[in-house]
Amino acid sequence: MRFASFRTPFFAGLMLSAAAFASAPASAQTIGELLKQPAPKEDPVIARVGAIDVKRSDLVRSLDGLPPQVQQMPLQTVYPLILDRLIDGKLITNAARGQKLNEDAEVKRRLADYEDRVVQEVYLNRAVAAKVDDKALKDRYDQFLKANPPQEEVRARHILVASEAAAKDIIAELKKGGDFATIAKAKSTDGSAKEGGDLGFFTKEDMVPEFSEAAFALKAGEFTQAPVKSQFGWHVIKLEQRRETAAPSLADMKEQLTSEMSQEMITKIVDDLRKGAKIEKFDIDGKPLPAAQ
Repeated sequence: MRFASFRTPFFAGLMLSAAAFASAPASAQTIGELLKQPAPKEDPVIARVGAIDVKRSDLVRSLDGLPPQVQQMPLQTVYPLILDRLIDGKLITNAARGQKLNEDAEVKRRLADYEDRVVQEVYLNRAVAAKVDDKALKDRYDQFLKANPPQEEVRARHILVASEAAAKDIIAELKKGGDFATIAKAKSTDGSAKEGGDLGFFTKEDMVPEFSEAAFALKAGEFTQAPVKSQFGWHVIKLEQRRETAAPSLADMKEQLTSEMSQEMITKIVDDLRKGAKIEKFDIDGKPLPAAQ
């Protein structure tokens, strides 16, 4: 039987503390703020377990793997609990080493597995960091802008009814000076009726073709002089405003572009490693698999 990680109750305890101190005044320093600070020159001892010191750096390493919602908590709120867990960890480690578990075959195998995962992560992170720099991000951003030029958007209102005759009656009412939004609230069957038929801004691709064609043909302030038929019914449309979509800034897109480029690089790195390696595959019983598999 494999027991749960010692860190599991540690996380659970912190989450309980988060709930208990939800109404407590915020500290000037959260866990996340502490983690963003550069490491100090000195590494003070924060606890002593027999002859073994627990240092500030031990605390920082334990905090670094906490979930984001826990890292938003004030450090002073959870510090006593974290310190006790670090002390408990040292006590358990001492007891385990006293039984020479650090020389146990299972422990060595699991450490080797963990070392492999860490080495893989560091290898890929460093390879990506060497390529995904500010210049590469700017080049990718320029490519994005070229592939996604600004689009025209319009803001329009509409009144949706079930028949052409009803739509014609509404157009006649509008020509006599009727208020579009008021009529929409009273007669439109669409969910936008409560907003006076306001659909907000949209591009041509956002609406069915017949609706978009009619809306984009209008000038600001104009409404359709004939009913517009779509799969939803009969529309009377009024154009309120035109504009071009604003391109997102590089800062807004940095996280997305970094993620995309990193994933592409990792895929290429793995593909290149595969090309340079002799790989043989076997089934679960150790028999060679056909090349196609």
